[in-house]
Amino acid sequence: MPGENLSRDEARERAALLSVDGYDVSLDLRSAVGDGNGEVRTFRSVTTIRFRCNEPGAASFADLIAPSVTAVSLNGRDLDPGEVFDGARIALEDLAAENELVVDAQCAYSRTGEGMHRFVDPEDGEVYLYTQYEPADARRVFANFEQPDLKAPYRFEVQAPEGWTVWSNGAGELADGVWKFAETKPISTYITCVVAGPYHYVTDSYTRTFEDGTKLEIPLGAMCRKGLAPHFDADDVFLITKQGLDFFHDHFDYPYPFGKYDQAFVPEYNLGAMENPGLVTFREEYIFRGKVTQASYEARANVILHEMAHMWFGDLVTMEWWDDLWLKESFADFMGSFANVGATRFTGAWITFANRRKAWAYRADQLPSTHPITADIRDLQDAKLNFDGITYAKGASVLKQLGAYVGQEAFLEGARRYFKRHAYGNTRLGDLLSVLGETSGRDMSAWARSWLQTAGVNSLTPQVLLDTDSGRIEELAVVQEAPESHPEERPHRIAVGLYRRTDEGALERYARVETDVEGPRTVVAELAGAEAPELVLVNDDDLTYCKIRFDATSLDTLRAHLGELTDPLARALCWSALWNMTRDALLPARDFIALVLTFAGRESDIGVLQMLHAWAESALTHYAAPEWRTAGGELLAEGALRELRAAEPGSEHQLAWARFFARVACAEPDLKLLTDLLDGTSAIDGLAVDQELRWAFLEPLTAHGAADESVLAAELARDDTASGKRHQVRCLAARPSAAVKAQAWAQVVESDTLSNALVEATISGFDQASQRELTAPYAEKYFAVIERVWAERSIQIGMDVVRGLFPAYQDRPETLAATDAWLAEHEDAAPALRRLVLEARDDLARALRAQECDAAAGVTADAG
Repeated sequence: MPGENLSRDEARERAALLSVDGYDVSLDLRSAVGDGNGEVRTFRSVTTIRFRCNEPGAASFADLIAPSVTAVSLNGRDLDPGEVFDGARIALEDLAAENELVVDAQCAYSRTGEGMHRFVDPEDGEVYLYTQYEPADARRVFANFEQPDLKAPYRFEVQAPEGWTVWSNGAGELADGVWKFAETKPISTYITCVVAGPYHYVTDSYTRTFEDGTKLEIPLGAMCRKGLAPHFDADDVFLITKQGLDFFHDHFDYPYPFGKYDQAFVPEYNLGAMENPGLVTFREEYIFRGKVTQASYEARANVILHEMAHMWFGDLVTMEWWDDLWLKESFADFMGSFANVGATRFTGAWITFANRRKAWAYRADQLPSTHPITADIRDLQDAKLNFDGITYAKGASVLKQLGAYVGQEAFLEGARRYFKRHAYGNTRLGDLLSVLGETSGRDMSAWARSWLQTAGVNSLTPQVLLDTDSGRIEELAVVQEAPESHPEERPHRIAVGLYRRTDEGALERYARVETDVEGPRTVVAELAGAEAPELVLVNDDDLTYCKIRFDATSLDTLRAHLGELTDPLARALCWSALWNMTRDALLPARDFIALVLTFAGRESDIGVLQMLHAWAESALTHYAAPEWRTAGGELLAEGALRELRAAEPGSEHQLAWARFFARVACAEPDLKLLTDLLDGTSAIDGLAVDQELRWAFLEPLTAHGAADESVLAAELARDDTASGKRHQVRCLAARPSAAVKAQAWAQVVESDTLSNALVEATISGFDQASQRELTAPYAEKYFAVIERVWAERSIQIGMDVVRGLFPAYQDRPETLAATDAWLAEHEDAAPALRRLVLEARDDLARALRAQECDAAAGVTADAG
């Protein structure tokens, strides 16, 4: 039989044959704490599945990934585990109309964040467990039919070590040493969940009285490791939670359907969060151990609201197969920002969306692996890789555009009908389009073909013709372009804004027109006769999904006056457009860096500022001409230090500049300042160097040889926690030594002893932009090992290694040729593996083109 992968065709065949009435899952996790005699490996899992077969006598299979199976019975008939279980599937022959399958297995604890993850806290030795399943890892914990359209109710019971608490999707209680949980509503396998351990747990409650007088009470809980309890601001988590529940009840007209609402912040988590109904799991980095900017709190609120939106989009109504993953992720991504703006203190969340989330989408949509929002997902490996910027951020952008296209109320009324019509069921694209067509009165098929079923991103550029006599606009047109690989020209609902400087020097909008753009060129007739603009901003207010371009006058205005642009969203859109031009080799990297150095210090939005820091660093390390990198790095460090000293003492802007300065510091005086700030011999007024900032300073010091292993050991003694250990591991791998790099490579590639979090930390430390010569020998080694790594390791670790160790800093034509050679010689490699290499190859080719653009600018400047 096939291995761990599951194809769409197999899932459809099984769904046509079977329907599931319910699961009883019994887990014995008492082995988690160990007996002191060796490594803890397995736990007992006993599953009873009641299901029907509409073709009695037919054969099918159940899914289970486990080291061993003790017993299998089907309809009271004992089956030989050695004959029916192949390590990933249990063969089921001669099915009856009504069936009962019982599987008794030994399942494995995970160290990769997939299945039942087991974490030992180095601070106090406590053990913590949690599950993570998406898209198909519930089968690592209990036998099941692992596909989203075979929904069923679940009853879980768990035996756990004494003193532990256990949580699952339903409410639970401890009786006679067993935790028993209320039966769930019909849900998919991938959103069932168990969290167990000595977690710090805080409770609250939410109450809502509806117009008809009915009252809804939702018990709230939030938890984290005991070691993080002093930093846990549960009150703010509950505040956002209650605001979100109010917002979604106001807009969805469907009461929260899953009883309680727990939120668990768990260690070594691979994702941002996961929408398990009644028990949402988050990465514990959303608990802040040191001072962070408001952008971090906004991001956490966005994730809380994103996962809450999933209770309706994804959990209540679930896509039939992963082709329509967007039916949950695009909506949740959109609703995260929509609710943040509408319900919380983060009223500028659409600015963050325009500047940060859409940048993720633009990159993904220009890769060779780009795909329509409704994707062609052939199997589970395809599904795993499609949790990407297209499915999330492009999909959310398109939904924002849809709101402008059909009207917000028609859009929300469509959602309300969708929930009521398909509650606890599974849907496809057509089901959503049907209700939107009803509520909007529009034929949604053409819109769907253009926006959901084609790939690629359009560019919109203004063309301005001025009347020579009056100096006013004679004609303003918007030119739409599409890449040759994806030539679809889409209908766009956009706003075109005209900007001029006031007498006080502010760059402000004086005219705005909302219009539909279709085809290669659209004339905006309403703007004829308007005063001549200094800046034309197509897609003002960020209504559509496109790359913005500028006419020559507008670009000159931004080079001189970007900092005077008063509207923060317009400014964010301009920054995003300039960054896209840099990535597309239309703007030299040194010019983008100059813009950052000139205007970033005046940026009021902290999220945009931090994005600018990341882009400037990327421009230097990937897109600047190699011969200019040293000079460019010095300019960035000088500018960062200047802004750090000028920032308001104690402000979040000061903190952001401090972190950026640390990342770009490389000259001896700058490293000396970081050292002095660490040991207290120097200070910057208002800058508190807390533990997280200490580690941020230590990584560049270590990478440049200004701090050694003994310094790191002393810092770990100061911060002997799980977080401190991850920081130390990253810094250790960053040391500028050939022996260190060899050891780090071996730990990640040749061994599977590191957990997922420590693999990530080691890769991050290994791959330093300043250490290109040290890591050069690993380019050839990379191509020699990736197919073996992909075959032997879990898909999560395989993705981490293939993405993280690609020799991106060996940005030479020879590396591009080596990548092409590997692709040519491995046409039969796993499609998901080839996709990852193709994406890395595209990033490398883009970097080389940008470097040529930057080098040409340098030659021109020298000649001038």
